[in-house]
Amino acid sequence: MASGRSGPPAVERTFFGHPRGLATLFGTEMWERFSYYGMRAILVLFLTAPVTRGGMGLPETTAVGIYGVYIASVYLLAIAGGWLGDRLLGARRTVLCGALVIMGGHVSMAMPMGGGFVWLGLVLIALGSGLLKPNMSALVGELYRHEDDARRDSGYTIFYMGINLGAFIGIMVVPWLQTGDRWHLAFGAAALGMAFGLAQYVRGRATLRGAGEEPDHRMTPDEERRFKVVASVALAAGAGALTLWALSGTLTVDRFALVLTVVTAAVPVAYFVFLFSSREVTAEERKGLFAYVWLFLAAAIFWLVYDQAGSALLLFAKNDTDLDVLGFTIPPGWVGNINSLVIILVAPLFAEMFLKAGTRISTPLKFAVGLVLVGVSFVVMSVASGIASGGVKVSVMWLLSVYLIQTVGELFLSPAGLSVTNKLAPRAFENQLMGLWFLSMALGDSVGGQAYRLTKVVPMPMYYLTLALAAIAAGLVMLLFVRRLRMLMAEHHVPPVPTPS
Repeated sequence: MASGRSGPPAVERTFFGHPRGLATLFGTEMWERFSYYGMRAILVLFLTAPVTRGGMGLPETTAVGIYGVYIASVYLLAIAGGWLGDRLLGARRTVLCGALVIMGGHVSMAMPMGGGFVWLGLVLIALGSGLLKPNMSALVGELYRHEDDARRDSGYTIFYMGINLGAFIGIMVVPWLQTGDRWHLAFGAAALGMAFGLAQYVRGRATLRGAGEEPDHRMTPDEERRFKVVASVALAAGAGALTLWALSGTLTVDRFALVLTVVTAAVPVAYFVFLFSSREVTAEERKGLFAYVWLFLAAAIFWLVYDQAGSALLLFAKNDTDLDVLGFTIPPGWVGNINSLVIILVAPLFAEMFLKAGTRISTPLKFAVGLVLVGVSFVVMSVASGIASGGVKVSVMWLLSVYLIQTVGELFLSPAGLSVTNKLAPRAFENQLMGLWFLSMALGDSVGGQAYRLTKVVPMPMYYLTLALAAIAAGLVMLLFVRRLRMLMAEHHVPPVPTPS
């Protein structure tokens, strides 16, 4: 007979003190980053490898241009992915579609059937990443809808550790499989990693507890019909214009990269104008957006320097660095893996530090520190490049030092950027603003690809030093405006952040 007395409440399972759904998103993002960074670690090398060795046989400057276009496209498409999650599919379904498309892209690259499959694979990976990235990060924020901001920051830092755990494993496995010119075997490993991530996501759906199941601001049936018509016309027009350009004989990688850079710069300008003029954005939300504009520009400068790891720094590792370590010649892609390893080891410490500090370390201050550190890393790179210009291969410790400094800067800026985007996003545009955060990466990468053209006319040490001084100057300017940005964020109903002592 029932006593009428209920037993003790069930203890909810957590993931390092966070909602259980964070484990699902952690694992999915880990495997997606395994595929992305593993492939990225060999992409420029594959493009520049002679055809006789199974590569594409492209010049270095052209390969770096393609790399810049690809990386920028990944993040440029994130704004569309965020919009689809907000208005049509919901974040959860959009992530699922993105994972499937990404896996198809890696499968295409794994097919040893010529350059057409390589270009198709890069397009599919960029499209799928644009769908997945903003919505995955937005889902993390959804887990903390009713939690305090400090716990959300810590959760994003743990999520960021998953990103780097996947990157570390991917960069270890894929370049190792590639040795001996086994390019397509390595690309196949990236496809397998994405398959694991997809399985993790499908199995863990229940742990998300409904987060992202439906669009926050679903379109009406009439709006949906108009969207499908406009999207179809736009895609057809874009494909037609690109075809005509190609048939004219004037389409080149460099020109396409320049056009993409202009588009990448124009899109955030247009989108910020749209947000500031939207009736769905309140007066308080506009104050937060004004602060976010400056954080966006700071992030773009940071990524301009940081994301040259897969292009300029990778080529420096291959051509100018002594890779013999303890009698073993390591793959060039392994050098940059110190970034992932350090984040795996110290991200929990940073998460704990930021959790204990709470609001005493403001987001603008974190951005300023990140910018200065990434600038200092390229000061070191300038010195290393100067030594290598004498015709000697430098110690691998130079690059390791560069990556170590950049990693500390990344831990200050990137998790804070994801978190502040979630905080300052107008309620009507949450997933879309997460896409806008990734657009800062697209802007930095596309401008970085154009900046690399300077290496044809200026020495490499001067190239690195110029970018270093630009980043350091931006960080110092950000430091001067910490108080003002903090006030704007407080007026957006983010808890006020006192000046650090």
